[in-house]
Amino acid sequence: MSIVDQRKAAHPLHAFTVVPPPASASPPHGTTSAPSEPRRPTLREQVTELEGLRERIRRGPSARATEAQHAKGKLTARERLELLFDGGMFTEVEPWRRHRATGFGIETKRPHTDGVVIGWGRVDGRRVFAYAHDFRIFGGALGEAHAQKIHKIMDLAEAAGAPLVGLCDGAGARIQEGVTALAGYGGIFRRNVRNSGVIPQISVVLGPCAGGAAYSPALTDFVFMVRGTSQMFITGPDVVQAVTGEEITHDGLGGADVHAAASGVASFLHDDEESCLAEVRYLLSLLPSNNRELPPAAPADDPADRRCDALLDLVPTDPNQSYDMRGVIEEIVDHGEYLEVHEGWATNVLCVLARLDGQVVGIVANQPSSLAGVLDIHASEKAARFVQMCDAFNIPLVTLIDVPGFLPGVGQEHGGVIRHGAKLLYAYCNATVPRMSVVLRKAYGGAYIVMDSRSIGTDLALAWPTNEIAVMGAEGAANVVFRREIAASDDPARTRTERIAEYLRELMHPYYAAERGLVDDVIDPAETRTRLIDGLWALRAKHAPLPSRKHGNQPQ
Repeated sequence: MSIVDQRKAAHPLHAFTVVPPPASASPPHGTTSAPSEPRRPTLREQVTELEGLRERIRRGPSARATEAQHAKGKLTARERLELLFDGGMFTEVEPWRRHRATGFGIETKRPHTDGVVIGWGRVDGRRVFAYAHDFRIFGGALGEAHAQKIHKIMDLAEAAGAPLVGLCDGAGARIQEGVTALAGYGGIFRRNVRNSGVIPQISVVLGPCAGGAAYSPALTDFVFMVRGTSQMFITGPDVVQAVTGEEITHDGLGGADVHAAASGVASFLHDDEESCLAEVRYLLSLLPSNNRELPPAAPADDPADRRCDALLDLVPTDPNQSYDMRGVIEEIVDHGEYLEVHEGWATNVLCVLARLDGQVVGIVANQPSSLAGVLDIHASEKAARFVQMCDAFNIPLVTLIDVPGFLPGVGQEHGGVIRHGAKLLYAYCNATVPRMSVVLRKAYGGAYIVMDSRSIGTDLALAWPTNEIAVMGAEGAANVVFRREIAASDDPARTRTERIAEYLRELMHPYYAAERGLVDDVIDPAETRTRLIDGLWALRAKHAPLPSRKHGNQPQ
């Protein structure tokens, strides 16, 4: 059979149907009948055929392929879309698309959709665009037609000013299509960058994401992964073993736990697809549709003047004693509800989205229960990216400060802690959204400056009576300033204790920074929620244009 014949046989549509004349219509004896003409199907017949074909496309390539997908603990593309959108309602476009490639036998396999489902629907009543790889077709691998469909939905999302969600479950570029598949990835990456900071872009990795397929999620704002089924890597285990001799499994190389805790690629980690997609919906409820809008407000049903007396007992006055900053956040925000980003990575800093009086805020906070809350390379990267995201999408920033400094060590210095710490500094200095900071306890040295201090542009700076704002802790300062006196003393221990007390009394009392205008007010911790809500209300119409420039050159 020729290629043309094969394509004709594979195509389910026929423009005309030859219908033989009924027996009662036989011509009279002795006359010659004219050749029968093909009868056009009626519109009702065509609609019936259309619905049958649509149903075949919706079902997918075969029941066996669907069973194989389910056997891996994975849902199909359309099952995932049903969970994502309100009532499972989803408008699909280009379901009839098929590839035009030839060679290596691929011309005999031309399924509809070409392995990706695209369209739009509503999430909490708001318009959202999406694409979903169908692993049952070519393993979700990307070819020319597949890529063009994704390009189309990305362009529509950009034009409509609406979020884009990618449900990723594909094996990379379609090898049989060669360089055209690679070019398809290039078009996706270009659009990811063009839409960065313009519309929210969310990648939900629900299967393998190898090679070029891993770069698109890395360019988006948030990455979700599911434990046990999601993997991301540039080169797979076989290539790694061939090149380096290292033996490792797919999960060990690029599984969800690896990217949630070690690499920082995954923003969120889940145990199953259902909870994962439910949290995607929750995240979308906290984000604006685009950079020209404010995040959606919720009913302000948690009193703005609610006192948080539990804070008086939750945070120890001893600056060396640990506590969980999440408890502070729960007391302050509406109903104690928040969404933590990168929960398992760089745990010495917290980045959360929450609401104050119904309005979305981004909270950056040091975490004393992890590395005493110091800043290091990963914490700086994590917080910087979060600050940039909040600023891009008009989300006010609240910074809760309890930081002893930057993590010292050869590894940190050689790893570029200066360069990475500068990323956080750059992000805060560049942010134009309303910004408030609260010093809970210690705030020492350059780490205090970096954590959105007054000197780098926070709009309102508050502090608790337990604040200690200084170049360094009193003990370290006394050892430096009074080193010779302590060494020459007949009782070095007593002299040292006296000088520490003197330093605390003179330079680290709770009102020292406030007296110099570096803190706007020292407040009762129980009033923290009320003061934050009131300050952000005052700043809601803030306008702080940046200098005219193409773009900055932020630290790398």
